[in-house]
Amino acid sequence: MTDYRTVEQQLSAALGLQRRPVAVAFRPTPPPGVPKFAGTEPSGCSFWRLAMSERTFYTVPADHHNCPIGSYTHNIPLPPERAPELGQTLALMTELGYLRMEEVPGIPRLPQPPGVVIYAPLADSPVDPDVVLVAGRPGRVMLLQEAALRAGVAAPAPLLGRPTCMALPASLAQGVIASTGCVGNRVYTDLGEDELYVMIPGKDVTRVAAEAQTIAAANLKLSEYHRGRRQALATE
Repeated sequence: MTDYRTVEQQLSAALGLQRRPVAVAFRPTPPPGVPKFAGTEPSGCSFWRLAMSERTFYTVPADHHNCPIGSYTHNIPLPPERAPELGQTLALMTELGYLRMEEVPGIPRLPQPPGVVIYAPLADSPVDPDVVLVAGRPGRVMLLQEAALRAGVAAPAPLLGRPTCMALPASLAQGVIASTGCVGNRVYTDLGEDELYVMIPGKDVTRVAAEAQTIAAANLKLSEYHRGRRQALATE
């Protein structure tokens, strides 16, 4: 398996990350030696917060049922007694003007229901991740998008909005993609108003991390170059 500890170190150093990148893997069965999540959370993205705080674990579909939208994007059917919650949540969002019902069919989803979802800090991932999510300030995640362009794995439509959880299946299908986040995700994960996400397909994370080092060094030099031009040419 790839040395994900080195990959995380490369990403953190190049981007100056304040939060650990999170590895997410969708599998039919639990990997050996990984503990099952115990407890309840209000959303699937809440598990991102736990992984950022050094925890490695797996969830089963029932752990995601508290979030109808997240269950939808992860292709996890709600049990019959809770199935109406998706429609109720969507009705609330449309009533508030948050979204339009015609947008729903265009929301990316996993192609098939996962048996389990594994979450871990990238360096501690017990399996090859399907998606790696990185949270950071725009000026830093900008470097990650540039690294994805250099690696040739940037998504053609690289910025998504709500719901944040759709960025995981979107990244699997399209490549490295950024998400502005949504209010629910920010409440459940403590993401700051000055932070965004970038999702990286697991198969590409090694290449993107390597290119991030080149991009970070180039941006330092270009910053000096542009500061010099501003000093020499600006007349304000």
